[in-house]
Amino acid sequence: MTEQEYNNCVKEHADSVYRFILKNLRNREDARDVVQTAFEKMWTNRATVDGSRSKSFLFTVAYHQMIDHIRKSKVVMMIEDTIADVPVYSHRDGDTKKILENALARLNETQRSLVLLKDYEGYSYEEIGEITGLSASQVKVYLHRARIQLKNYLVSPENILEQ
Repeated sequence: MTEQEYNNCVKEHADSVYRFILKNLRNREDARDVVQTAFEKMWTNRATVDGSRSKSFLFTVAYHQMIDHIRKSKVVMMIEDTIADVPVYSHRDGDTKKILENALARLNETQRSLVLLKDYEGYSYEEIGEITGLSASQVKVYLHRARIQLKNYLVSPENILEQ
């Protein structure tokens, strides 16, 4: 990968990789750190990165950085014996965005990542498999299960309607 290809990758994909990580972590500072580390790793490995596959490489590195960050956060929480201060939105406020964010928050990290990569970013099953290290079959199964959980949450009136 040349310096020009790297700069083009930054311009073209920085926003989408940041959105993906932010949707998963729900913390702007942590998302920025993860994305910055992903671009740093891409820069240090630019000699081995194929410029035509830079987007896939970037998302793969960012995904793995995000998983590492989540694992480290969980360890810190266990050590400190505290509960993470994650914003929880009311089920009854009628705001569609908040309802969807709450529904996504109920999924585990893998399921949430798969839903966002497929339905929000538009990746194919094979591309998602490359990014996450899962087979295309596993991606389909996990994504199907995640969508069922989302559907069950979203069709429940007490989760959506004001009482």
